[in-house]
Amino acid sequence: MTLPQATPKPETLERLWFTRCPVPTASGIAYKLGWLQDEFAADGLPIDTLQEARQLGHHHYDHQLPGLFREGGNLPALAARAAGAPTRLIGLTWIEEWQTILVRPDSNIRRPEDLRGKRLALPAWGADRPGSIARAMSLHGYKGALASARLGFDDVHLVEVALHDPLDAGSPQLGLQRLWSGLDPLARGEVDAVYVKGAAAADAARRLGLVVGIDLDALPEPRHRINNGTPRPITVHQRLLDEHFDLVTRFLAQTLRAADWAAGNRDALNAILEDETRAGSQGVADAYRGDFHTTLAPDLSPQRLAFLDIQKTFLNLHGFLERDFDLADWVDHRPLQAAHDLLAQRRA
Repeated sequence: MTLPQATPKPETLERLWFTRCPVPTASGIAYKLGWLQDEFAADGLPIDTLQEARQLGHHHYDHQLPGLFREGGNLPALAARAAGAPTRLIGLTWIEEWQTILVRPDSNIRRPEDLRGKRLALPAWGADRPGSIARAMSLHGYKGALASARLGFDDVHLVEVALHDPLDAGSPQLGLQRLWSGLDPLARGEVDAVYVKGAAAADAARRLGLVVGIDLDALPEPRHRINNGTPRPITVHQRLLDEHFDLVTRFLAQTLRAADWAAGNRDALNAILEDETRAGSQGVADAYRGDFHTTLAPDLSPQRLAFLDIQKTFLNLHGFLERDFDLADWVDHRPLQAAHDLLAQRRA
């Protein structure tokens, strides 16, 4: 006789964790404003960041920490799910963040079609798939630019460049700048162009005397800017969703509240982003332009899900995922809708 299996007891949480990338995120803003801490204080639940707990930092990539909220680049999130991590997708953001192709000042590269025949720096593979973010971002950044001019990888020369270890840079600011391993080869004339994104890259370009050849943010078709951060997912462990749905709802409600705050507080937001992105004020101003501050709220719109599916297909095609999976099975729309409802109740 087969005995019925006991239902696992809900895990008792002693604290919550969240992790984000060094970019504008609603969760990072809510944390900097103290709203996440205040939200869970009555529950006796401290909330900490993986960035401040180095021994747990690997969970930013494998997502095997049940009490974790992750708002970050989609490659680690997709790779973790493809490797079997029990996660669910509960939100997506899209933030234009200075996706550009840098060149030397004397370059004739000014439009995507000018890339034909040029040498494009491609960072080497990292120690594993999730650690190969720079390679994946560069490859898809070039693809977007080339596709906008009806060109492909056969029309350019991809030149593999060695990865830098950001820890060797001496400071977190320089460490992020060194993520883009092709910048020094570009300055030396060994390649003709390098894909970069974000505030730290803007600081690095200024430091090395490099200029923008192609501003990908200016391309009219958003699909040509699909990459690691566009769209950017918010994910949680399935167990957290199953056993503590209310906590997930309340976390998302604070991200929505922070996004609303950001839309009306541009100067204060930029000051927060200098710390979040580990960049200077000029780097933040260069990278985050226009009305980006009004678009920080997560959603699960059909368009953003379609863009994420395109990214997943690209990453799987080029070997960045262990296996493919059905995106629809990963999505859970309930927490975000519940968060909107909760926020409306609190404002009533």
